[in-house]
Amino acid sequence: MQSDTLALLFAAVLIAHWVVKVWLASRQIRHVARHRERVPAGFEATIPLEAHRRAADYTIAKTRFSLLSDAFAAAVLLGWTLLGGLDALNVMVRDAVQPVWGDLAYQLTLLAAVAVIGWLLDLPFDAWATFRIEQRFGFNRMSVGLFLADLVKAALVGALIGLPLAALVLWLMGAAGPSWWLWAWAVWVGFNLLMLVLYPTLIAPLFNTFEPLADEGLRQRVEGLMARCGFAAKGLYVMDGSKRSAHANAYFTGFGAAKRVVFFDTLLNKLSPGEVEAVLAHELGHFKRRHVLKRMVGLFGLSLLGFALLGWLSGQAWFYTGLGVQPNLAAPNDALALLLFMMVAPVVGTFLLPWMAAVSRRHEYEADAYACAQASGQDLSRALLKLYEDNASTLTPDPWYVRFYYSHPPAAQRLAAMRALTRNLTASTP
Repeated sequence: MQSDTLALLFAAVLIAHWVVKVWLASRQIRHVARHRERVPAGFEATIPLEAHRRAADYTIAKTRFSLLSDAFAAAVLLGWTLLGGLDALNVMVRDAVQPVWGDLAYQLTLLAAVAVIGWLLDLPFDAWATFRIEQRFGFNRMSVGLFLADLVKAALVGALIGLPLAALVLWLMGAAGPSWWLWAWAVWVGFNLLMLVLYPTLIAPLFNTFEPLADEGLRQRVEGLMARCGFAAKGLYVMDGSKRSAHANAYFTGFGAAKRVVFFDTLLNKLSPGEVEAVLAHELGHFKRRHVLKRMVGLFGLSLLGFALLGWLSGQAWFYTGLGVQPNLAAPNDALALLLFMMVAPVVGTFLLPWMAAVSRRHEYEADAYACAQASGQDLSRALLKLYEDNASTLTPDPWYVRFYYSHPPAAQRLAAMRALTRNLTASTP
């Protein structure tokens, strides 16, 4: 492939990527606004009109903001690639660092410089989303000090973990021969598995406080559910999510014997014990139906293809020149290859989103079915309605937006499926 051909192809894909995003966002905004003044059929008795309007306004505000942030991201990507930003930064860093500190230091500095610049460019958008949009709808509980402290902690953790990992991958690219990508993939898989073990105990506590579940009645109920489901966890914890947001959630974290059940304090404040049990049963359903394992295997499979593709592209001169970068003649090009691939892959990956979302929605239906069999389907329905209302999730999303982006089924479809499951289970009970 010629560099000019790649440049034209990349420009076409980037334009298509942007057009699809604008089309979907515009549909979502129009569809939600059109249904703002009427609660959907079947929800009139449970969702107040004001809550429905608030959810519509919140969805529209976030979607409009995504249009702005996506446009900015596309412009930044164009600036890094075809307009020569990465090429100019590479020359600057290479000339300043490589003669003094060597090849590895130059490449790590280039990776770090791109990461820091990207972080600074994203910072205004993160702040606006937190202190304007989330604040406007009553979700943000972070002070400016906590926001900045989180940024500093995340940057330090990212540097402490990311730089050694990047150094190892760069070393493999230079020393492991033509099959370096297979070794690098193995390192990446091992790193992800290790983080599943280390994150709950070493990293998450840097940002939040985790206390053992103190409600003895709820603890016994949850432990009884886990015993029925044949599930073992290292502990039940409550996280102080309320210090950052009013949004509620519960999740499993960890891997193997290090698995933990974590409840947001906001969730426990909003749901009854039966509803908490039903939500947890849904999460257990993901494990029992092997959704977590399937997603992990799928992710590792896609990443293997990605590393193999990168292994081939990194040796092609047109890959660099076609994306606006002149390859180094007196220094390695491994960091450049990594950066270009990481910049371009998400654009191409956009067109995989509908398939990934469809798989995820199917898994949610399966987890709901498991929860209805192990706990109360009515409790799960009530819990989901409360969470939809409290999280200001729209009940009237655009169907095409759902197909492309929604990892969970829309409320109407999801609750209808649960009602049918509950009826079937009741009818089959002697």
